[in-house]
Amino acid sequence: MSWHPQYRSSKFRHVYGKAAGKDKCYDCVPITHSVHDNQFCAVNPHFIAVVTECAGGGAFLVIPIHQTGKLDPHYPRICGHKGNVLDIKWNPFNDFVIASCSEDATVKIWDIPKHLLTRNITSPKKELLGHARRVGLIEWHPTAENILFSSGYDYKIMIWNIDTREAILSNPVKILDAHKDVILSMSFNTDGSLLATACRDRKIRVIEPRAGTVLQEANYKSHRVNKVLFLGNMKKLFSTGTSRWNNRQIALWDQNDLSVPLLEEDLDGSSGLLFPFYDSDTNMLYLVGKGDGNIRYYEISPEKPYLNYLTEYHSHLPQKGIGMMPKRGLEVSACEIFRFYKLIPTKSLIEPISMIVPRRSESYQEDIYPLTTGAQPALTAQEWLNGINKGPLLVSLRPGSGAVNSLPQYLESGSVLKTTDHHRGWGGKTAPEEMQKKTEIQDSRKQLEVGEKLPKKEQTHLSNGFDIFECPPPKTENELLQMFYRQQEEIRRLREVVNQRDVQVKQLELEIRNLHMGTGRY
Repeated sequence: MSWHPQYRSSKFRHVYGKAAGKDKCYDCVPITHSVHDNQFCAVNPHFIAVVTECAGGGAFLVIPIHQTGKLDPHYPRICGHKGNVLDIKWNPFNDFVIASCSEDATVKIWDIPKHLLTRNITSPKKELLGHARRVGLIEWHPTAENILFSSGYDYKIMIWNIDTREAILSNPVKILDAHKDVILSMSFNTDGSLLATACRDRKIRVIEPRAGTVLQEANYKSHRVNKVLFLGNMKKLFSTGTSRWNNRQIALWDQNDLSVPLLEEDLDGSSGLLFPFYDSDTNMLYLVGKGDGNIRYYEISPEKPYLNYLTEYHSHLPQKGIGMMPKRGLEVSACEIFRFYKLIPTKSLIEPISMIVPRRSESYQEDIYPLTTGAQPALTAQEWLNGINKGPLLVSLRPGSGAVNSLPQYLESGSVLKTTDHHRGWGGKTAPEEMQKKTEIQDSRKQLEVGEKLPKKEQTHLSNGFDIFECPPPKTENELLQMFYRQQEEIRRLREVVNQRDVQVKQLELEIRNLHMGTGRY
């Protein structure tokens, strides 16, 4: 019998949840009343999207992340679906593209303008027609660009390549028909080579999506699964569901052997669905219950006891859905390691909740911010379809640092990635990222080559992630607007530096005055 110390060393033992103030919440948001078991919210560093209640058809709102406070009741919506919207997901490699699926059996891809919406958007960029019944889930591939998975009530998972010119697609590149009932959950492993699904037939399946073969299947009867999640590179699966006695239950599985769970634990007797969220950078797992007010969080370890309970965030307001900010949108100066956006329909409110590691130092804490997934794809759609697997490209969250990639051959193309610390707290302005186009990549490569030839004294330095060699002069109105936001952020940062210097000067003057008074007595 192996011995485990009673007290386990952890950097995240004292992580606490902090709700944003009223002025930093999103108020008067008509949150959907749908009973579908989904999150109804999607977030990226620029926008928050929320499924809303509307009469006739389905709609969702896209609100700029800095536009907090009361929402105009006539705020424009994205309303092109003929049935209720069931799921929305932002493109991980383009913060201005979002996918939605609906009861009308369609999946639609939308372009969100960089400026504020002035009227409803009714025409999608692309429309995917293939499912015979309503579409309940969509997931973007984590490393390949323009690959989208959709799951419908026709028991099929369809793989779409939207890197085409056609506006209407009716032929998916692959159809997975290994399920005998409705798919409740989909999750990718780190490089997107495997797909885990939870089905209403109470089975967990691990599928190789390009071949369509089921590699593992769980027939464990004591755990009725609802949601399943890959735990990063640990080769483990985590699932939430119910036990035989209808208690809410969690289970941990070896992805290569789903016969018996490694760990099984009953939580409580509530009926709300549990949504799991995993942070592979900190190995922390969060459990958010639908209808609950609390958020439990754990730390995952590769060895027994695997699951280490930390604590939970308490609130008296129940959540209907939840959104999660990607790591590149967090506020690293406040030691924020995770951020939720909690949907509270009883108050028509969206409340941000930050998970914070308490640290006294205000400097960048490198030990809690390792290299994390960036906004640059590792593969094209065709490369992934041809059988190539690559892990995500990684970037540093250090303010003012350039993009750091996981593969050497991507160092040049990584130059178009900007620093991720553009977020100015809750109510501040967010500088929109430029669209990553091939022409911009080529321009940035040429400019970097010119910069390398210049003497060291003539090379410009990165300032808050902005460098003249990375960013050519603006040519359009949108590019000019982006440049303006960047300059505003730089001005704000410089003002903070000046204020800090003023405080230091006053402290030194006070010390000198005290010193003179002390010597004058003698």
